[in-house]
Amino acid sequence: MSIAHSSFYNMLKVPEHQVAGHLAIDGKLGPLVDDSGRFYKPLQGDGRGNKELAFYESFSSDTRVPDHIRKYFPVCYGSQLLEASNGSGLLHHLVLQDIVSSHRNPSIMDVKIGSRTWYPEASDNYIQKCLEKDRRTTTVSLGFRIAGLQLYGGKESGYWRPGRKEVQSFTVYNVRSILRRFVSSNSSIGNENSDCSFAPSIYGGSAGILEQLLELKAWFEDQTIYHFHSCSLLILFDKESVSKGSASVPEIKLIDFAHVVEGKGVIDHNFLGGLCSLIKFVSEVLSDSKESSIKDCVESEKPGICTDNGNCQ
Repeated sequence: MSIAHSSFYNMLKVPEHQVAGHLAIDGKLGPLVDDSGRFYKPLQGDGRGNKELAFYESFSSDTRVPDHIRKYFPVCYGSQLLEASNGSGLLHHLVLQDIVSSHRNPSIMDVKIGSRTWYPEASDNYIQKCLEKDRRTTTVSLGFRIAGLQLYGGKESGYWRPGRKEVQSFTVYNVRSILRRFVSSNSSIGNENSDCSFAPSIYGGSAGILEQLLELKAWFEDQTIYHFHSCSLLILFDKESVSKGSASVPEIKLIDFAHVVEGKGVIDHNFLGGLCSLIKFVSEVLSDSKESSIKDCVESEKPGICTDNGNCQ
């Protein structure tokens, strides 16, 4: 743990692309970022912050975690004592990799995984609070819920970032629609007719979101080291790069580990079930986009050739 010098504080700023969680605005406590690609998350009270730090320390040194799985977790650089964003004084912060720092205009989706979000040692009041939200959202019905969202529509329309209340009101229909809109070229505000034109390159392919989710699923089918309660999957990509035909590798990262507990030799069925449900929904969007591309080729006045990934030539 280190203490930051006063000149360092001038380099810190509110994250521009944070889509969920506590925001460091209007005198509230929240995370900060710098220009070197680091994310400073204040340690939460009630021991939750210390538990998250302990998880990162345990995870980083646990030889049972395969190297190919580590890429799905942010790099942790330890902790640092910083001036809190709400002006309350010095506070310990987790120092993490700023996942979005390498993306210019990212489209981002925060998906909370699992059909229940409380942890075994939680109080009755906390469980009841979580259960009410889980039932009110798609957590119980789908095994996951969208917790935050940002879609880049282009230079003119900018970002669409629905408010917290709107996101929490998403139904199963809305979730399916958002997953389609997330990979559409016409995702600007007010446009409900998603074309899913980016689905083959973002959801599909050997480095696409679906393959990454399947790789995580294979690990969760075997791993009994941890149980990930109330964790999120962050899904992001650069829409602008994709629309211009440039290579843009989509990313997924697991985040928020304040409620991770030991697996004790038992598979984390809660997380695995939610992950499988998300995979099903993403697969449906990808399948629909391929069928649509094939149909477009058939109906085109000029015959075309449809490749395996659904693109027409």
